[in-house]
Amino acid sequence: MKDWMTSFFWDNTEIIVFLHVISAVVWVGGMIGMRFAAHHSFAHVENPAFRLERIAHALKRLFVIVSPFIMILIFTAILMAVGWGFRAAAVDANGNVISEVAMQMYNLVHVKEVIWMVMAMNFGAMVWFRNKAQKALNTNDVLSAKKSLEPIGKYMVPLNIVLGVIAIYMGVMLRYSH
Repeated sequence: MKDWMTSFFWDNTEIIVFLHVISAVVWVGGMIGMRFAAHHSFAHVENPAFRLERIAHALKRLFVIVSPFIMILIFTAILMAVGWGFRAAAVDANGNVISEVAMQMYNLVHVKEVIWMVMAMNFGAMVWFRNKAQKALNTNDVLSAKKSLEPIGKYMVPLNIVLGVIAIYMGVMLRYSH
């Protein structure tokens, strides 16, 4: 499987890297747009129930848009990590470090993978909170809907934005380590 992944990666490097980068841009950029543009626009909607309905709808649209990009991002990350041979450059067959610099890059790959996985889990929690808010809105429970949506805008989206920007920067570092 590793040989196939490496071969597939080198046969399709440009498209794989492009898909990875565009996926990160859509996911992180979508959250930035939602948090810093749409969020402030929703604040001016007077009717609380209507405001929450608009927020829930916008989040649903965002989540539908970014979901396939999240899957593409994870798939291409695996292809790139294996294809670029970070492990092979860092350790021998017995697991002995053969290059400290390569080992640092290999560790950076893992840190970046953890960041994207934390972001994906956070995304899953956001979807859950949004769906919970939608159920509350369907029964006209505005207070419960607000409680469900509030952590998304206050904490979860900002956390993913910060982690996403860090991961993108780390990706640039890794790309230019070769």
